Amino acid sequence: SNIQSAASKSIRPFKSSEEYLYAMKEDLAEWLKTLYDLDVTADTFMDALETGCALCRHANNVNRAAQEFQLEYPEGAKSMKVPSKDVVFQSRNVIPGSFLSRDNVSNFITWCRQELWIKDVLMFETNDLVERCNEKNFILCLLEVARRGSKFGMLAPMLIQLEEEIEEEIRDQESLRAEGVQPAEESSPSRCYSRKESCQSVEGEEEPDPEPYVWPQKRVLCDMRNLDELVSCC
Repeated sequence: SNIQSAASKSIRPFKSSEEYLYAMKEDLAEWLKTLYDLDVTADTFMDALETGCALCRHANNVNRAAQEFQLEYPEGAKSMKVPSKDVVFQSRNVIPGSFLSRDNVSNFITWCRQELWIKDVLMFETNDLVERCNEKNFILCLLEVARRGSKFGMLAPMLIQLEEEIEEEIRDQESLRAEGVQPAEESSPSRCYSRKESCQSVEGEEEPDPEPYVWPQKRVLCDMRNLDELVSCC
C-alpha cells in the first residue's frame, strides 16, 4: 500500500541532514502536486513556492476546510484552534525576490502565527524562503501546516498520514487498557522503541510478536516531530 511504501522510505538510513530534508521535500512536493496540480518536485521545491502565491492560496483553503469542519462538528471544534482570517495576497505577475513576493510570504507567516498559533521553533522568516537562508525551518513549518490542515479533513502528505495511523493505533491500545486489558511487561529494551509504545497480552496467552514494520515506524515518526534536533546533529 502507499502507507507501507512511505513507511519503508521513512526508515531508510540517511547519511546526512541534507538527505533527510530532501526526503521531506519529496513528500511535500507530491502532496502539493496532488492538491493543486502544482508543477513542483523536490529539486524545484523552493523555486516553486518562493513567490508565496501557492502558500497563501493553501492557507485560505485551510480556512475553508476549518470552517466546514466547525459547522459539521461543532463540539469537536471547540477544543481546536480554528483559523478564519483569510490571507490577502498578490497572485499575478509576482516576480521571485520582489517586494510583492516578500509581502506574500510575510502574510503567510503572519497567518501561521496568528491563526494556527504555530510555535516559534517551527516557524521560518521571509528570507529563509526568498533568499534560501534556512531551508530547514521552512520545511518544518510547512509540515506543521499540513498536519494542522489534516485535522480539518484536508489531504495530508503521506508521512503525516502514516503518523496519524500510528496515533490511532496508540489510542486503540489506550482504550484496551481502559477496558481492563493489561499491557505485557517489558521483557527487554528491544521490545519497546519509545515511551509511548506498549506490548499487549491477554491473560493466559503467550505474548504476541510485534508487527514487523509498525514499531520502527513509530520511532522514526516520533523523531520526525523533532526534525529540528535531528538535522542539527547530523
